[in-house]
Amino acid sequence: MSNSNPTSPTSPTSPTSPTSPTSLEALYVIWTDLKLDSTYLQQADLPEQGAGLPSSYAIGTAAQCSIGAAALSAAAIYHLRTGKQQQVRVCRTAAEAECTAYFKLNGKTPDSWEKFSGLYATRDGWVRIHANFDHHRDGVLDLLNLPGADQAEPDDVRNALSGWGAEAFENAAAERGLVVSMVRDFATWAQHPQHLASLHQPLVNITRISDGPARKLQPLAGLERPLAGVRVLDLTRILAGPICGRTLAAYGADVMLLNSPQLPNIAAITDTSRGKRSAHLDLKTAAGLQTLRDLLHTSHVFVQGYRPGGLSDMGLAPADLAKIRPGIIYVSLSAYGNYGPWAERRGFDSLVQTAAGFNHAEAAAAGSATPKSMPVPILDYASGFLMAFGAQAALWRQLQEGGSWHVEVSLLQTANWLRNLGRLQNGFSVPRIDVRKRLQKFPCQEGELLALPHAAEFSRTPATWVRPSAPPGTDLPSW
Repeated sequence: MSNSNPTSPTSPTSPTSPTSPTSLEALYVIWTDLKLDSTYLQQADLPEQGAGLPSSYAIGTAAQCSIGAAALSAAAIYHLRTGKQQQVRVCRTAAEAECTAYFKLNGKTPDSWEKFSGLYATRDGWVRIHANFDHHRDGVLDLLNLPGADQAEPDDVRNALSGWGAEAFENAAAERGLVVSMVRDFATWAQHPQHLASLHQPLVNITRISDGPARKLQPLAGLERPLAGVRVLDLTRILAGPICGRTLAAYGADVMLLNSPQLPNIAAITDTSRGKRSAHLDLKTAAGLQTLRDLLHTSHVFVQGYRPGGLSDMGLAPADLAKIRPGIIYVSLSAYGNYGPWAERRGFDSLVQTAAGFNHAEAAAAGSATPKSMPVPILDYASGFLMAFGAQAALWRQLQEGGSWHVEVSLLQTANWLRNLGRLQNGFSVPRIDVRKRLQKFPCQEGELLALPHAAEFSRTPATWVRPSAPPGTDLPSW
C-alpha cells in the first residue's frame, strides 16, 4: 500500500486551486492516496485564518495538513477500538506555532546553531554547513586545513572557502561523511540525479513486509487516548524522528526513546522527549542488541532514523524485525530517500532546503541578495507528523488485515510535497505569530519547561503527555 505520487492531484469531487490547495484538500490527497477510509475526513476541521509565518511557501498548509493527518489517523484507530467517533480540529496558527521548535528551559532559550553552522560564500556560489555536532564541525575545519574549534573562528572558514568551488566542497565534505550542501536554484536541482530519482517516489510509502494474523489491542477504558497500550521504540535523534515519537506519545502510546551512550544530542531533546521513557542502549554491543530484541517481542511500532541500510548489518532490517516480532510496524526516516546517488548521504532539514532550491527561491521572493532559509524547520516537523500518520495508518491496516508493515518518509519527499502546495504571492506580509504567548508548562526532570502544546484538538480524548521529559539514560531499557 503506498501513495502513487507526491504530486498527485486532488479528487474531482474536491475542487481546488491548481497551485494552492487548502489544508483540507491537501489532507484529502494524502489520506486517500494511502487508501484509508475517506468517511473519516468528515471528522476533520482545519480552519485557516490567523497569524502565520513569513514565507513564500505554504508552510501553514504543510503544518496544518500533516498534523491533521496524524491526529485523524489516531481518531480512526480510536474508532476501530471503541466504535466511537470523535472530531479533530487543528487551527493553522497553532500548527505553525508548534513547528517553530521554540521552548524555554529554566527561563533560557537554547541556541539552535553552533557558531560554525550556517551559510558561506565560495568562489562560485554558496554552501551551507551543519556543524552542530562536534565531529561534523571538526571534520569541516580539518577539510579546510584550519586549527581546532578552540582557535578557529567563522571568519577563518569564510576566508578558506573563498578558494573553493561550491560543488567541489559539497562533494569533498560528503566523501568524509560531513553534512554540507551547495545552494542550488530549482532549475539546477531539476537536473540533479537525486531529484530525478525522487520524482516518482511517494510522500508516505507503506508496504507490507510479511503476512500474519491481525493483532488485538486491549479494549480502551473510559476516555483513554487512542494509542493507549501501543508500545513504540524510538531510535531517532534529530527533530523529525523525535517529533514522530512525541506525537504518538501525545495520542497515548508508550514510547521508549533509545539513545546510544556514546552519541551526542541536540538541546531540543528536552522538548522532543515529552511523554517518553528515555533509556541508553549501545547497539554496537551484543548485550545491547539482545536487549533491543527482547524489547521488540512486546512492541508494536519501531521508529528509526538511520541512513538507508544502516541497521541491516545488525540484523535489524524490516524483514528481520518481522521475524522477531510478527505484526511489527517499522518506520524509517531518511534525508534523501532510498533511491538515487544520495540515498546514503547524511542530511538535515537545513541541508535539504539548501540543496533542493528552496533557499535560493525564498531569497528571490524576499528580494534578498543572499540565500534565505524558511522561517521554521518545516521539513523536519512535517516529516515527523507524516511519520506518525504513516505509523498509525499501517497500524490501522494491521489491526484489520494482519501482516507486518514498513513505513518510509524522507525529508526530500516532504520538500517535494511542500513545493507542490504552491507559492504565496504576499507570504512575507503576514503578521508573525508571537509563540511566547502560547507557551505552556510541561513536566520536566531538568527544571521548568515552557513549550508549545500539540496543535490537534480531540473532542473526546485530548492529546497530552503524561511522562515528564527526562534526560537520556534516566530509565532502564525495559517495559
